[in-house]
Amino acid sequence: MKNSITLRTDTPLDLDATLGCGQAFRWEKGADGTWSGTARGRAIQIRQDGKTLSFTGADEAFITDYFALDLDLDEVLSSIDTDPAIHRAVAACRGLRILRQEPFETLISYICATNTNIPAVKKRVRLLSERYGTPLPGGAHAFPDAAALAPCSEDALRACVLGYRAPYVCATAQMCADDPEWAARVADLPYQEAKTELLRFPGVGPKAADCILLFAFQQYRAFPVDVWIRRIMRRTYLPHLREHGGMGSREYEEIASFARRHFGKYAGWAQEYLYCVREDE
Repeated sequence: MKNSITLRTDTPLDLDATLGCGQAFRWEKGADGTWSGTARGRAIQIRQDGKTLSFTGADEAFITDYFALDLDLDEVLSSIDTDPAIHRAVAACRGLRILRQEPFETLISYICATNTNIPAVKKRVRLLSERYGTPLPGGAHAFPDAAALAPCSEDALRACVLGYRAPYVCATAQMCADDPEWAARVADLPYQEAKTELLRFPGVGPKAADCILLFAFQQYRAFPVDVWIRRIMRRTYLPHLREHGGMGSREYEEIASFARRHFGKYAGWAQEYLYCVREDE
């Protein structure tokens, strides 16, 4: 039986932008417009028809929380709408929301996301789930928890096409299994201390840490910088930056610090909106 939510005028949601923008790796859109995916151990199907969300596999409270429908998006967007570039992004993508994802899955997913593309990350996460996660209705699988992944050998994880990331996932899963309160501890820390804590995990660099903080811990000051965001920030805000060549830690921090000053406490939302219109750059 399908559940449904009628969105209020002051609760905008663009389901396609939210699930298709690359922040989560377990969602696929069907030909009929229905999105199928897993979130926090649930197999969910959801579609949007105007102001109506129809879904199975979860209740209204879960959908409201996962999609952050209880957050005043208009307040967030008016806070970051500080210049013509972000204004265009907000106008084009209004309704994109940052999901509230499960911390361990997000941690491992963004270790799997280093130096690669979204289809490859989706494949890695899917294989990890199929091999080590709990089966769910409809043939889906939940993402495995730390206790399920910790005993896995590096060779076994390489079979999930993790490549050089396999030892990082092995070690990180073991650290999380040995310290079940890690996520609660990170959640209680301010941004910079939380980021330092995440950087302890093997395979987690500054960008992965910022992604994890933004998508799993609602640390909206986090501003992940990838090649697309670097290009947008250079062309729009920081023209003195080099156009080519690798991005070092000093340049990363210069871009992220500028963004936090320029966009304020919701800088991470600005990042998502700028990323959403990256193809226009």
